[in-house]
Amino acid sequence: MSKESAEKPWGGRFSEATDAFVEEFTASIDFDQRMYKQDIAGSKAHASMLTKVGILTEEEKQSIHEGLDAIQQDIEAGKLGWSVSLEDVHMNIEARLTDRIGITGKKLHTGRSRNDQVATDIRLWLREHIDFINEELLRLQKGLVDLAEREAATILPGFTHLQVAQPITFGHHMMAWYEMLVRDSERLMDCRKRVNRMPLGAAALAGTTYPIDREYTAELLGFDHPANNSLDAVSDRDFAIEFCATASIIMMHLSRFSEELVLWTSAQFNFINLPDRFCTGSSIMPQKKNPDVPELVRGKTGRVTGSLITLLMLMKSQPLAYNKDNQEDKEPLFDTVDTLLGSLRAYADMVPNITVNADAMREAAMQGFSTATDLADYLVGKNLPFRDAHEVVGKAVAYGVEKQKDLSEMNLTELQQFSSAIEKDVFNILSLEGSVSARNHLCGTAPKQVLLQVESARKKLLL
Repeated sequence: MSKESAEKPWGGRFSEATDAFVEEFTASIDFDQRMYKQDIAGSKAHASMLTKVGILTEEEKQSIHEGLDAIQQDIEAGKLGWSVSLEDVHMNIEARLTDRIGITGKKLHTGRSRNDQVATDIRLWLREHIDFINEELLRLQKGLVDLAEREAATILPGFTHLQVAQPITFGHHMMAWYEMLVRDSERLMDCRKRVNRMPLGAAALAGTTYPIDREYTAELLGFDHPANNSLDAVSDRDFAIEFCATASIIMMHLSRFSEELVLWTSAQFNFINLPDRFCTGSSIMPQKKNPDVPELVRGKTGRVTGSLITLLMLMKSQPLAYNKDNQEDKEPLFDTVDTLLGSLRAYADMVPNITVNADAMREAAMQGFSTATDLADYLVGKNLPFRDAHEVVGKAVAYGVEKQKDLSEMNLTELQQFSSAIEKDVFNILSLEGSVSARNHLCGTAPKQVLLQVESARKKLLL
C-alpha cells in the first residue's frame, strides 16, 4: 500500500493513492469548513457521551475537549491550514486533533460515522442561522409597523391589474406586507422544529454496537430529540429542502415588495423616496437615482428558488441510505442562507427610512374614478339593487371620461341625471377621506383600523 493511501482515515482498504484530480473533485473542505464550530460542538458532545457510558475516561474526554478548543482558536485566528487531501471539515479537525493529543484523538470517532456527523453538523448550523434569519424578519416587521403608524391616514390608490381600483391608506398597504412576513416567520419557526432532530448515533446507516446514550447527546446539543430511524437519519435532507422552500417564499414576498418600490420611486409614480445610501447613479446619465437594492433583491429571488430546485433534484433518485450526492447539499443551502440574510438585512435597514410623497399619492388616487364603488354602495343604501347601482355608476363614469371629470368633481345636477336617488349627502362618500374612513371594520383600510392593526402587531412583536 502506498504512503498516501495509508494517511487517509479509510486508507486500509486501498492499494493506491487517490488520483490528484479525483481528490480535488470529491473534496468539500472549500465550502464545508464554515461548519467548524458545529463540528467541534458535536465532537465535544460525542466525547462527553462516550465518557458517560464508559468508553472514554474522564482524562481522555478532557484531553479531547481541550484539543478541540485549541483547534477552534487556531481556526478563528487563521492559523489552521485546511487540507484538500483530508477531504472535509470533519477529517481535517480529527487529523489536527490526533496530531495535537496523540492516540486519544483516534478514539473520538468511536460509535459514529461521517454520515451521521455531517448530518448533525448541517442541522446545528442551519438551526443557528434560522434564528439569525428570524431576527432580521422581526426587525423588518418592526420597520413596517413603524412606517404604517406614521402613514396611517396617508391616501394611496389601491390597484388591481395595476389599474386604479379604490383608495386605501399607505399604512394599510404596509400592514399587508407585514402580514406576509408574519406568515414567513411562522413557516420558518415551524421548519426549525424539523431541523432540530439529531442524527448523531445513527453511525453509517445501521446504528452502532456501542452502548451509546443518544438522548444525552441530544440534550447536550440542544436538539429536541434524536432521529428515530438510522437509515433516515443519515440520508434525510427534507429539512434543507423545507428551509429552501420557506426561503423561496420569503424572497418571493421581498420581490413583490421590490416591484412596488421600483414602480413607486419612478418619475411616473413619484410616490416615495428611498435614502440615497440604498441607491446608485448612472455612469452616463447624471440625473439618475436607481433603486438598486430593491432591484437586486428582486433578482436574487431567482437564485434562491434555483437552490430549492437544486436540492429537490439532488434527492429525487437517491436510494437509502447516504450517497456521495449529498455532498452537493451544502453549497445551495449556504448560498440560500447568505442571500436571504443579506436581502432581509438590506430591507430592514431601508424600510424605516422610506419617505412618502403624500401629494403625489393623493393626486394619483383622484384618477381612475377610485370612489366609483362607494357611489354604488351609496345607491344600494338608497334601496337600489347592486346590479342596477353598478350600471348607474358605470354610466356616470362614462360621462366622467367624456367630460374629464372625476365623480367627486361633478355637481349634484350632473350626478342626478343618472339616478334620482342621489342626494346632497353623496359628497360625503365621494371624497377620498370619506371612502377610506367608511371601511372601518376588521381588516379594512380606515385609519382607525390601521392603528388597531399596528397596536396588535406591536403586542405580537413585544414592542
